[in-house]
Amino acid sequence: MMKTAVCYWLFLCGAMMAAELSAPPKLNVLLITADDMNYDSPGFTGCRVPEITPNLDRLAAEGMWFQHGHVTVAVCQPSRECIMTGRYPHHNGATGFYPVRDGVPTLAEIMKDAGYQLGILGKAIHLQPPTKFPWHFCRDMAELSEGRDPTKYYQFSSDFFQQAKVAGKPFFLMANSHDPHRPFAGSEGKGKMSYPAPSRIYTPEEIVMPSFLPDLPNIRKEMAQYFSSVHRCDQSIGEILRALKESGQSDNTLVMFVSDNGIAMPFAKSNCYLTSTRTPWLVRWPGKVKPGIVEREHFISGIDYMPTILEATGIAIPANTDGRSFLPVLTGEKQSGRDHVFTCYNEAYGNKVYPMRCMQDKRFGYIFNAWSDGKKSYSTEGMSGLSYKAMQEAAADSKLIAERVEMLVHRTPEEFYDFSADPSALHNLIADPAFQEQIKKMRASMLEWMMQNDDPLLSQFRATTTDLPNK
Repeated sequence: MMKTAVCYWLFLCGAMMAAELSAPPKLNVLLITADDMNYDSPGFTGCRVPEITPNLDRLAAEGMWFQHGHVTVAVCQPSRECIMTGRYPHHNGATGFYPVRDGVPTLAEIMKDAGYQLGILGKAIHLQPPTKFPWHFCRDMAELSEGRDPTKYYQFSSDFFQQAKVAGKPFFLMANSHDPHRPFAGSEGKGKMSYPAPSRIYTPEEIVMPSFLPDLPNIRKEMAQYFSSVHRCDQSIGEILRALKESGQSDNTLVMFVSDNGIAMPFAKSNCYLTSTRTPWLVRWPGKVKPGIVEREHFISGIDYMPTILEATGIAIPANTDGRSFLPVLTGEKQSGRDHVFTCYNEAYGNKVYPMRCMQDKRFGYIFNAWSDGKKSYSTEGMSGLSYKAMQEAAADSKLIAERVEMLVHRTPEEFYDFSADPSALHNLIADPAFQEQIKKMRASMLEWMMQNDDPLLSQFRATTTDLPNK
């Protein structure tokens, strides 16, 4: 009897071991972010600056990129905390540069509980509090030459992948370049840290000017510095991907790339314009996502990242998550409700409060500026360099530039743009009779979204806008 029991026990153990050996390894996850890279800066989105992003272009060819990928809020810490919680800022506590609230689950906490090895390179300070982001491996700005040294991204990525392999765990790595954040390459000046030079330095003559900014000499000069930083960012990304390939785990790793917001220039970062929140969003997932796909139909948002990763890894999605998984889109299916996106903005660094809400679809954009009263002045990081100063100086001789400076600084309570005719949002059509029906529809959609999400701006939106249902 005992011999039979022992034999049965040995049989079960052998079967369990065989099952474990034959089971596929758990999916690894690599999230790569850029800091302030505009949607149209990489080559794969159509940028004509020569040799600007060869590594990102290769990654795009190996997977899928979204034409309508957006971050939820166009400023660094709030954007990243939305990505890592799946919630809007007023639901996770990060309306400005604030920590995630107690009781709000983070992707890092969930994946650690599921047995993942967690790592972060750069921008760790922008995911708070540390107790909710329990990294096993953390190398922040100072150890990465302020997040601008490609060789260190390779070194630390390699170290982390080896650490996860030794631990026998699947991994989640969030690798964050600090490029192309200010100060741009070549603009550091005396007394500031000297970063490793990009392998390609661009001249003002080589770059392509964004159409939402006037083509002035000092803006072109600063844009050349920015594009040099974009290229250095791409170098860092290439080194991270090289380390992943050398680890032997590339084929079992879901890679996504996003930028946390648009370029730190007037009318981009720290706003709700198309160029503020639209991000170059790439997905490579060998065996699941077909290579060379351009996704032109579906809108995805920063709050959708966490539920997508959880569904892909087979982990339960927490209740009260605002975002929803776009896993069906990755596998070639259509997903309803993805024909528009809602984005928001609340505070700049230093507690400068400029609350805004936006709804965008493929053609139109509607913005509610709760802060705009004709008196309060807007001032953020994107106005700190050569470009805004050049606009101020040129405004003395140019009515058009003077009007742009005025719009930037004081705004209007509502803005409405037709992207099919005006992709750079230069002409506010909020009072145009030809678009009043469309504006009314988007106001109603904004109201419904605010009510569903308990938006703290709801009462102000009702008081400020017209043509709202049940007003």
